[in-house]
Formats: sequence, structure tokens, C-alpha cells
Amino acid sequence: MVTVQSVSPTELELRLHTGEPIVLLDVREPEELAIARIEGSVAIPLGELGARQHELDPTQPTVCICHHGIRSASAALALTRLGFRDVYNLTGGIDRWACDIDPTMKRYR
Repeated sequence: MVTVQSVSPTELELRLHTGEPIVLLDVREPEELAIARIEGSVAIPLGELGARQHELDPTQPTVCICHHGIRSASAALALTRLGFRDVYNLTGGIDRWACDIDPTMKRYR
């Protein structure tokens, strides 16, 4: 059984702050990205991930992001099954990131 690793917003911020090379994969839809986005993230909607996974480096640590962490968990599982070695799901998604890390970030429902 394949399991997905998780990373909290606080852990992710620390890893980014120390300069760790991490790919932030945002699997939300374009209209969601227009509301809120973590700077430097790569946008590939979940429904396009299978066709566009070649745009990602399977050897790089990758953190999947969505609104609350449901779609990103699916994305992380899919990437793991495709042979990506170091994949994480952002616990609580962009919504939790806005609460814990960037309270100036616009939130949506």
C-alpha cells in the first residue's frame, strides 16, 4: 500500500526559508490561483497532472498544494505511483498556509 507523506505549513516554511530546493505544485484551478497563491509555485490542475507530469522533476522534493489538502493528497499519491521519490501533501492546503504563515493572504471558500 502506498502512503503519502505530509508536511505542515510551518515545516514547509522552515524548509523554504533554509533554501531547500522544493517544487511547490499547486493543483488548484486557474480561478482559485487568481485568489491566492504561494509565490514560486508551479500550477498544474489536478485533472491535467497525468498529461503534464513530464513538466516536473521526479528527483526533486515536491509539495502538492490545493485548497484544503484533499486534491493535493490525490496528486501526491499519483506522483508517488509515477515514481516520484520525495512527495508531500501540504496539510490543510493553502487555507491552512494563510492561517498559519501568511495572514495577509486572501482566503476563499
